[in-house]
Amino acid sequence: MKRQPIRRRGGLTRRQALRQGALGAAAIVVGERLAAPARADAPATPPPEAKARSVIQVFLWGGMSHSDTWDPKPDAGHDYTGQFNRVIKTNVDGIVLSDLFPQLARQADKFSIIRGMTHGNNGHETAAYLMQTGHMPGERLAYPSIGAVFALFKGYQAGYKGLIPPYVVLTRPQGRFSEAGFLGSKFKPFATGGDPNAQRFEVEGVIARGISDARQQARRELLGAVNALPQAASDHPELTLSAECRDQAYDLILGEGKAVFDLSKEDPKLRERYGRHTFGQSCLVARRLVEAGVPYVVINYPGGWDTHSNHFQTMQRQCPQLDQGLASLLQDLHDRGLLSTTIVWCCGEFGRTPKVDWQPPWNGGRNHYGKVNSVVVAGGGFKGGCVVGATDKKGEEVVDRPVYPIDLLGSIYELAGIDPDAQLPHPLGYDARVLAPGEAGAKSTGRLKEIM
Repeated sequence: MKRQPIRRRGGLTRRQALRQGALGAAAIVVGERLAAPARADAPATPPPEAKARSVIQVFLWGGMSHSDTWDPKPDAGHDYTGQFNRVIKTNVDGIVLSDLFPQLARQADKFSIIRGMTHGNNGHETAAYLMQTGHMPGERLAYPSIGAVFALFKGYQAGYKGLIPPYVVLTRPQGRFSEAGFLGSKFKPFATGGDPNAQRFEVEGVIARGISDARQQARRELLGAVNALPQAASDHPELTLSAECRDQAYDLILGEGKAVFDLSKEDPKLRERYGRHTFGQSCLVARRLVEAGVPYVVINYPGGWDTHSNHFQTMQRQCPQLDQGLASLLQDLHDRGLLSTTIVWCCGEFGRTPKVDWQPPWNGGRNHYGKVNSVVVAGGGFKGGCVVGATDKKGEEVVDRPVYPIDLLGSIYELAGIDPDAQLPHPLGYDARVLAPGEAGAKSTGRLKEIM
């Protein structure tokens, strides 16, 4: 008895499916995201006027000390300052920073500092969720991050046509929570992996280790030569879609998409200005992604800031890199006319305890502190040269203009033309909004109108 070929969905045999071939990780990157049609469930009310087209979020995961950086307390005493008891004046009268940030001090007219940031949550996962969704942890719904919301409203709903997905993370997600939430896997960030400071930035799914562009092109030509199925069934909708995804994948790994990640195209002097380290070069890639029209880019700081121990050593090593990369990013965006349409915001999920923990095993560390945090915001409609809120003499309490996550994220949404009250498409039809001021325990003092 002759064996019949096993047929798959769409009328393909297994042999035919195998002949069709695949592009591996690059096809996965572009398949569902780039070939998907724009959603039809647009907000019911007109969105606010947009001033910002893109956002770069610098996430200092682990939580950077506010009192050692952007809200210094030089007179608080050794138990609070340790060895960091010196400040530096900025180019804006009345604003000082820790002396670990000389380059940002020369850029203070381009950014504002929120010193009254607070939420009271001391858990990494829950505080990261709160800071990046604006929703209270523990509620019945797992809300998407701000990046996923941008991917929805500024990406797929807006008819985004870029080869690179609309939500990108440099270089790895932190895994603190599911960034896509109930929106589903389509709205997960595209994590580049690799190291942009390496000789070759090996973006996962785009750059194959050990395989040259010429070899990739030869593989494409060979696949086209042996794969006769698309020509034989050119009117088949699923095969047509597959061919489009394949072409887009090749554009990503060999064409314009790949070129965005190719830092060899940049002036070596500019690369040096950003800093020849992973964070500095990530900032440069972020600028290139914004130029390419990507709506939301996250830079997860390599190594993190969870400084329970070795705090002062870590700060002495990482603060200069943060200072160099962030200051260069702001200046570069300004010089290219992009800062007015690009929001840059930088912070961790919380601050660190103002009082140093000198006891073993910490031996001079700072612990989690959700009562106070400092945030830098710039561009896209945010004013520069301002300070919002204030803390007491030791940085332990917010004493003026508290700012909650819903206030910060709501301001970013508003500047980007996203209605904070817009309905989100929940798969079970639940009423879910971009932000929900009425949630149990959620606090708000209003948008950051003083710097918008």
